Amino acid sequence: MTDVNNSIHDSVKDYYGKVLKTTDDLKTPACSTGESRMSQTVKKALGEVHDEVTIKYYGCGLVIPEKVEGCRILDLGSGSGRDCFALSKLVGEDGYIVGLDMTDEQLTVARKYIDYHTEKFGFKKANVEFVKGYIEKILEAGIKENDFDCVISNCVVNLSPDKKAVLSDAYKVLKVGGELYFSDIYCDRDLPESARKHEVLWGECVSGALWWKELYKLAEEIGFSQPRLVTVTPVPIEKEEFKKVLGDAKFVSVTYRLFKLPEKHEQARQVIYNGDITDHKSQLQFDVKHTFKTSDPVAVDGILSTVLHCSRFKDEFDFQPCSAKSNCCAEKVDMEMDPFVYLNHLESSGKLPTAACCTSKCC
Repeated sequence: MTDVNNSIHDSVKDYYGKVLKTTDDLKTPACSTGESRMSQTVKKALGEVHDEVTIKYYGCGLVIPEKVEGCRILDLGSGSGRDCFALSKLVGEDGYIVGLDMTDEQLTVARKYIDYHTEKFGFKKANVEFVKGYIEKILEAGIKENDFDCVISNCVVNLSPDKKAVLSDAYKVLKVGGELYFSDIYCDRDLPESARKHEVLWGECVSGALWWKELYKLAEEIGFSQPRLVTVTPVPIEKEEFKKVLGDAKFVSVTYRLFKLPEKHEQARQVIYNGDITDHKSQLQFDVKHTFKTSDPVAVDGILSTVLHCSRFKDEFDFQPCSAKSNCCAEKVDMEMDPFVYLNHLESSGKLPTAACCTSKCC
């Protein structure tokens, strides 16, 4: 790694290992959960995570996707392990969770509670482990290629000085049909160098934020499917000292899902959701453009048809060929969407999600 990258890593390690003791120490609302779309099963799993793990958790969204039973999941920048432990319950004993983090203090907390959660969930043996390593060098940490159904990350990619390396290695460790499901902070512009060098704002997941358009560019270069926007939440920066550094830049927390697809894509067709996914009996909101209601036929383009057919969602849908009457052979749906425009749409329609709070008391 370059000296610059090492300097950033050292700064982040110090911030999350020594400066921050609990979520109450955060100076902005960026690294706090402001997620409203949380199912009862997920709420229950998160509620069973040990208090010490939870109060040392710093994330900007919810990164627990649907249908994870029996899955192998890798959490990049797993920190104290909150998401890993919740997921360990949800995947069950047939699934497995690996948390990857570079901060010794956070890893110590996470490893301390492996046995606690194994016993609490009634498992015969642990189905979660924590590995030390850099998210830009996943393979060097001993993580195998083509081994995971999902890779998740909660407000961590923005902390990396080399985001392309993170996404590239995430792609390599996913199985074909695997998903990168992650929440991160995004900006409405490319930030100036003065903002990039602000250590507190970098540590708080703000000044390392990508301009949202860059994610689509990186995904295409690496080979991922086009990012699909799942949720967006405002991240207000209110302190004057930070506003002076950031200028008029605006920030949001966005959850995206990207898939590793086979080279040969499926044809456009009609799909019918069976309603069997836990907590999604009546409908499955896959992204902001696609909601599948149980038993209702939905026309999908070739890309989404491929996503559903080659992923863990395959058994949840009935796939039917196009017909003249179904009119499902539409052109490819462009999933590129400005999250700030979408947020304005939610606001104008009275559906604006609650902004992230900045203390453990309200998260």
